[in-house]
Order: sequence, then structure tokens, then C-alpha cells
Amino acid sequence: MTDQREAGDGSGGRASRRRLLGGALGGIGLALAAAGPAAAAARTAASAEAGAAGMRTAPARPHDARPVAPVNEEVAARFGPEYKTLPAAVAGVDIEPLIGIGGPDDIEARRQQMIDFIWKGAGLPQGRPEVDKGVNAPDFAPLTGVRRIDLLTVPLRYGINAKVYDLQPRKPWNRRLALYHNGHGEPLDTMLRTVQALLDRGYRVMAYAMPFHHWNGGQQIEDPAHPGTMLPPPSHRELVPWESETFSTLTFFLEPLVVTLNHAEATYRPASVEMLGLSGGGWTTTVYAALDPRVRHSYPVAGSLPFFLRPASPKPSPTVGDWEQTKASFPGFYSSVTAGTADDYLQMYVMASVGEDRGQLQILNRFDDCCFNGVSHRVYQAPVRDRVRLLAGGRPERGRWDLLEDGSHGDHTISPYALSVILWDLDSTNVTT
Repeated sequence: MTDQREAGDGSGGRASRRRLLGGALGGIGLALAAAGPAAAAARTAASAEAGAAGMRTAPARPHDARPVAPVNEEVAARFGPEYKTLPAAVAGVDIEPLIGIGGPDDIEARRQQMIDFIWKGAGLPQGRPEVDKGVNAPDFAPLTGVRRIDLLTVPLRYGINAKVYDLQPRKPWNRRLALYHNGHGEPLDTMLRTVQALLDRGYRVMAYAMPFHHWNGGQQIEDPAHPGTMLPPPSHRELVPWESETFSTLTFFLEPLVVTLNHAEATYRPASVEMLGLSGGGWTTTVYAALDPRVRHSYPVAGSLPFFLRPASPKPSPTVGDWEQTKASFPGFYSSVTAGTADDYLQMYVMASVGEDRGQLQILNRFDDCCFNGVSHRVYQAPVRDRVRLLAGGRPERGRWDLLEDGSHGDHTISPYALSVILWDLDSTNVTT
């Protein structure tokens, strides 16, 4: 859910591992060919039924074909042709120059530019959070198989802080850490369903909320013009007075991830870090996976579209983006090293995907009742996937990217089908062998 929606407008050996990685983000057509329509539909139906019922499903075996779900025809019948055809905005658009990233040096330069803007030349923060071990966390009470929950508190500027919950699985830890980021006030059911599935597979999970939402809500913030004077919690659209040449409010969104990941690396050293998020959390996943290569596998859901496609979505108002997602809010951040040609989001998809054992699967809901819906993404899917493949030298263990168009439902959520694909992809990467 976006701020606009709040206002009513509304992720064996090394040779064997590499072979597995090569198939991890294959196309829908390849999965259909490998599994056959009947087998794929049966697996998808079973997964969706189990997810809807809150049941646990066994981890996918690495050699299983990627789950496939047909378009939900009952849902599709409620929507017009604009949800089925490419918009006029894509006519004549050359995607290649919009990607902009031509090599590793471009990735490093763009990443440094982003970091410099957010932290004003100071680099990624080196601090760690305050830690309260074994806390009672009512939001997570429905979960089972939790050994302990720690509360990580990250102090931020202007008297606010970010709270992050670190959930340890009761079953043996698989040495992997998953970062789950919720959006602008979405109900917690999607988060709980996703976190439960990860815990059941032995993941340790850190759960994040957007600034001033969920367990970060209710905080006052210091008036930038009158130090010591505290103001009511603002909406994101009201953060303009805090943005300056010496401070970026993007730290409110991104610094909690850096600091809590510093803590994880210093204390329990996960073998791999994965990240997924919904809506505003999908945007956060897109941005953070691009700027911090410690995140290996990322799954942003309903979180972004390239700038040139946003007004062309069937339901464009929320899709234009929340305050933190627009060029008008942060012209110095959404500004490529190849200014005037590249699209920042296309670049971030590539930056999140290239590197040793790195990959991203972007998930967009075709009939999403909020954001980033329709099929306009089809115009950039192949170019971005091919650019990542080129930069990785054709070696999937050095970079991979793909996009999943989810037409199985009409909600703003991580569907049971999408979750089954995420879990399949995580199981297939097999990074801990």
C-alpha cells in the first residue's frame, strides 16, 4: 500500500551449485516445457491451497521445475484491455540506452553516487543497533517455530529510531538470513505468511517496517527549524523540511538495513543474505539490493516500475510513486552518472543482480488493485535480463535477473503462487553447500 492509498487513492559441489543457479530464474516457458501444463498446474494449485490455509509445504528439491500458475480468468474478466496489452508509452522506446550500465565500473560509480547522496560522503554507516534479547513481540505472536525474538533498535537523526525484529528459528539454522520489509501499512498477514515459510525452512529472519508505520509508528520527530521541539509523526510526503544539503531523509528508510546487517555480520555471520519486500518494502528491496552487494538474492514485489512507464499503468495514481520514489523529491539521488539517458530503476535492477552468487527476481502483480499493474513491464524484461547476462559473462553464478508477472490474483500482496516461486528460487540457489 502506498501513501496515496492511505490518503484514499488508493521479494553438492561448486560445479553442481552453478548448474542449479543457472536454472534458478529461467523463463515461464522453460518451466512449462520441463514440467508440462498438468504437472505445473497441480503443483501450483497445491501450493496456493496450502498457502491460503496457512499450511506448511515441504521445501522444493533443487531439481524441481519452477512453479507455474495460469492467469486467473475469473479475475482477468473484471479488467479491460489495458491490463492485457502494452501501453502507447512503450512505442518506439529503445530500452538499451535507458539501462545505461555497460560494465563493472558503471555499477561501482552509480553505487557510490547513491551512497554519497544518502550519507553525504560519509560512506555506509559502520554502527550497530541496540539489542534487547528475548522480547515479547505481539505482532509476531501467530508465528510458530520461533526460538527467540530480539529487538534491534537503530537510532536515527531528529530523535527517531527504527525498530527491527530478529527472529531465530526453532529448527536448525540453515546459515541464511532473510530480510523482510513491509510497506506503507499493509496488513500483516502477507508478512506473517512469508516469514513463517522462511522460518520453516530454517532461515533467520529480520522484519522491517517503513518509517512511522507499524512498530515504527507513533514517534515524534524533532523540528529541523527549532531543535528540541518535537512534532507529531509526519507522513512521508511531509518529510520535505528535513531534507537538506547536509542530511537526506532517505537514511530513515535505508540506514536501519545497513546497521542491522552490520550486527548480523559481526555476531552470527550468515553465509548468505536474502531480501524481499512488498510495495514500499519492494521499493526498499530494489534500492537497498542495488547499493549493498551483501544482499545476494532479492525479491521486490509490487515495488517499482521505470520512470517512463509509471504514468502508463492502468491505475497510474499510486504507481507514480510515493514521495521517496520520485525524481521531484530527490533530484540528486535519482540522477544517473549517464544523466539524461538512463532510467534509475532499470539501473538498480542490474546493480542488484550482478556479482558472485547474486540475483534478483522482480515480481509484479498484473491485476494489482494498488500499484505497478498491467503488462508494461514486458517491454524491459528481456533487455534487462540480457544485460545482466552479458555483464555476468554468461555465467549465472555471477549474475542473473528475471521478472515474474503474477496473474493468479487481483490483490496487492505476495500471493501463495509468488511465494512458492520465491521459495523455489531460494532452495534452488543452494548457496550453503
